[in-house]
Amino acid sequence: MSVAVNTKKSLHKRDADLANINKQMEVLNGEPFSNGELPSFAKKIKETNQFPLRPKKLEILQVNVGYMCNQVCAHCHVDAGPDRKEIMTRDTMQQILDVIKTTEAHTLDLTGGAPEMNPDFRWFVEEAAKAGIQDFIVRSNLTIIRANKKYYDLPDFFKKHNIHVVSSMPHWTKGKTDKQRGDGVFDKSIKALQELNERGYGMPDSSLRLDLVYNPSGAYLPGDQASMEKEMKSRLMEDFGIQFHNLFAITNLPIARFLDYLVASENYEDYMYALVEAYNPAAVANVMCTNTISISWDGWLYDCDFNQMLDLKVDNKIQHVKDYNEDLLNDRKIQISQHCYGCTAGAGSSCQGVVAN
Repeated sequence: MSVAVNTKKSLHKRDADLANINKQMEVLNGEPFSNGELPSFAKKIKETNQFPLRPKKLEILQVNVGYMCNQVCAHCHVDAGPDRKEIMTRDTMQQILDVIKTTEAHTLDLTGGAPEMNPDFRWFVEEAAKAGIQDFIVRSNLTIIRANKKYYDLPDFFKKHNIHVVSSMPHWTKGKTDKQRGDGVFDKSIKALQELNERGYGMPDSSLRLDLVYNPSGAYLPGDQASMEKEMKSRLMEDFGIQFHNLFAITNLPIARFLDYLVASENYEDYMYALVEAYNPAAVANVMCTNTISISWDGWLYDCDFNQMLDLKVDNKIQHVKDYNEDLLNDRKIQISQHCYGCTAGAGSSCQGVVAN
């Protein structure tokens, strides 16, 4: 069974049961884990002598600048959409800029929602560059570039600041893309990719990085990333003349809208069995929570973006960016739960694609 976009409203707007984070955690900690049919993630990594997970050298500050989005994708773990009003203020951005001036982290990874919809998005990028950020990543849904005239110049802005664009593109066909992400998404995404190519993004020898992200459209794990990348490159070039650098195959984690789909379609237990059976201890060593700090729209600190959506704040006395202390944060245990199986299944999964060597 595949994921279909059946609403234009977020779980929060619909007041759905799983809009409640506590309800999500009840599902994740319930059967088949509570009855012992499946081992908890903590038990699993203890078996491979990898408990507790601890951070390595901090390299990336991943900042969610707001849950507002022009799309309502069926698999979205953020439960983002046009009806979400959570948005990062300039004051919170300034607190992050103060951190940037002192941290050794070299990359600012901006996400949402659609991060470009934050009214201070461009100001934040410009100020972060001044503060010493070496590498920028913007996780764009592509359609935002064509959503409104005020966004039409985003490709030029990205190029000016040498921003690494990581874009959602689940398939090279209109039908499969629109089914997962909404009517009209495919055509707008193709137009946006062509505009990025025109600026030099995605060209083989270009430093303007353009990577695409694939999420499965149903209750199954992604296939081989290298094979999918080869096919995606061939089809997009053949059909539309589009080029890009890499394809990231990301496992859908059982959080928010995707968890809602799994439960409603009675696929939850089968999916969790699949994740546990695909557990790969080699992937644990390089999961993104080991080199990343995730910062929410209101400044709270998390081990990763997925923990942020489950409100699993860092296990540390420093929990807000206004109190940031990297030495203290580096001395922490990473918060885990059953959703972490999604990052350690098969070749592993992170915001940069597979993680297992």
